[in-house]
Amino acid sequence: MARPEQVLLLEPQHELKFRGPFSDVVTTNLKLSNPTDRNVCFKVKTTAPRRYCVRPNSGIIDAGTSINVSVMLQPFDYDPNEKSKHKFMVQSMLAPPDMTDMEGVWKEAKPEELMDSKLRCVFDMPVENDKSHGDTEPNKISSSILKSDSSTLSAKSLSSTLDDGEVKKIMEECKRLQMEAQRLREENKQIREDDGLRMRKSNVMSSQHASVVVKKDEGLSARTVALIVLFFVVGVIVGKLVL
Repeated sequence: MARPEQVLLLEPQHELKFRGPFSDVVTTNLKLSNPTDRNVCFKVKTTAPRRYCVRPNSGIIDAGTSINVSVMLQPFDYDPNEKSKHKFMVQSMLAPPDMTDMEGVWKEAKPEELMDSKLRCVFDMPVENDKSHGDTEPNKISSSILKSDSSTLSAKSLSSTLDDGEVKKIMEECKRLQMEAQRLREENKQIREDDGLRMRKSNVMSSQHASVVVKKDEGLSARTVALIVLFFVVGVIVGKLVL
């Protein structure tokens, strides 16, 4: 058996449009009107329940009245190449005259008593936002240039606000710092020269000590050779006398 035609009037009828940017919650409204002379129960369902918050998502619309449903899309990273597959369904049924428990009525409802309308979701990103995404690098460069210009201007404006006395103090402080730096450089140079002189003296003393040791060794070796020669000669003479 075919389901009955939807008695509620939906505005919009076929699409729920969400306009970016989507870095924050985006809300669109769905108006449900009941033109009949009976109360109507309704429910709003979606294929992506984690991405949307619907208030109210169910209730009763009195005869001849309407209600606004707020559909809130949660923040996400928008991809213009990705098509939205999200859908919503507004399900309704005529409320029984003696209804006291709406959840019980939905559970006991027969399929032929239920009416539904479907809407698809459309994501609309502003053109200027797309351009900003496409020109990210130029924007970064221009923003850095603007920052440097603003810092230069702020420095100029700061100097213009100083009076002559403050400028003179600053100049004197700069001069004093330059003189202090020069003095430190000269002290550093003198320290390096003193270190070089001490190293040269140390090298000279070590070389002199080495030459003295060599001379002593040479003297000792010459005496030893002379004694050996002397003993040899004496031995030869004694040998001849014995013979």
